Amino acid sequence: MKRTEAKQIGEIIDSFVKAENLTTAMNEHKASYVWPDVVGYGINRYTISRSVSGGVMTVRMSSATLRNELMMNRSLLIRRINEAVGAEVIHEIIFK
Repeated sequence: MKRTEAKQIGEIIDSFVKAENLTTAMNEHKASYVWPDVVGYGINRYTISRSVSGGVMTVRMSSATLRNELMMNRSLLIRRINEAVGAEVIHEIIFK
């Protein structure tokens, strides 16, 4: 067995993610994960569930008033989530 140059674990994981085409799925998961940080504790406690599939984030809210308020600020939320993820992952948010 021939020894090669040592690599950091982060480099190995990144190369594996790229080789297996998991970048999009990882970014979608990260977008769902950063939701509480983007909207804050007050809004997040009214969030029942959230999921991301195909660039569309679906968020179920327990407050109709808050849901309508968030619908009006949808483009700002999309921009903030994408900035937090570091990639253009979310193209649309659907509130239910």
